[in-house]
Amino acid sequence: MGKSNYELVVECDNFPYYEDDRAAYTENLNNYHAFKVNGYDATLGYILNSVADQFPWSESSWKIDSGARTVTLLTPANADPALRSKLVAETITEAVKQDKFEILKGWRNEKYPVYGPGGEFLLEMERCATPLFGVVSYGAHMTGYTRDESGYKIWVPRRSKTKQTYPSLLDNTVAGGMCTDETPFECIVREAMEEASLPEDKARAGIVARGCVTYSHVRDARAGGETGLIQPEVEYVYDLELDAETIPKPCDGEVEEFKLLSIPEVKEALANGEFKPNCAFIMIDFFVRHGILTAENEPDFLLILAGLHRRLEYPTASHCAR
Repeated sequence: MGKSNYELVVECDNFPYYEDDRAAYTENLNNYHAFKVNGYDATLGYILNSVADQFPWSESSWKIDSGARTVTLLTPANADPALRSKLVAETITEAVKQDKFEILKGWRNEKYPVYGPGGEFLLEMERCATPLFGVVSYGAHMTGYTRDESGYKIWVPRRSKTKQTYPSLLDNTVAGGMCTDETPFECIVREAMEEASLPEDKARAGIVARGCVTYSHVRDARAGGETGLIQPEVEYVYDLELDAETIPKPCDGEVEEFKLLSIPEVKEALANGEFKPNCAFIMIDFFVRHGILTAENEPDFLLILAGLHRRLEYPTASHCAR
């Protein structure tokens, strides 16, 4: 018997909940150091103890409290995001030089933002390093689909076998991480062109915003690099209905092929565990939003709805234009 829809949700949102088992949750947190920035009363992420032990922390820039299990970035009271980012970058660069972490071999030259209380932009760091610090990252996923008399069909890509993360697994039609100063919509338009060769005018005119999902994922070996790293994420969700003449095509080498799958075929692939965990998560969200999964046909319907929208325990930011 394959994986249930609820099991797929839990496989992605697999960091324990305090409300479910307070003792187990607290015991689990003993495996991590809280990442903080001085001057801000907030935990920005969780760093695995073994990672905290290996990082080449500079005593002038970092305070490591093993008793309290905290790692705090030290900066002057008038520090700005540029200074904080510089200090973090120096530490990450030194870790690369010393070949400390496998995950840093996937260097992307892309910067992800880190936010403090009230959504204040505190700093940015290299994308591939963010799981080491356990900070919230942001992305956008889009489901491209067609409809005919037989119902929905979804364009499903297979990830390249050479990708560092989740090679050869199935993905959402288009997906990508949001860099500093990028909005969710501009991110998904860019990714639609880069990953699926979709024309910009068609993407801008047809992509529809459908909300977001949130989860806190603990990485396993399929993610590449160190395991046990916490990766909390906010993923903005989009749909794009395509006509029969518009066919997604691989463009940037991250995708091997696209296939147009019927809903029963997608369900079978989900049950067989063929999707990247967060992509299964977002596919189930699509099923809920389009009435494919309902209270009448899914016994875990309420658990699934709650699981798709975790309340993250870290500061987050609104991407509303101000």
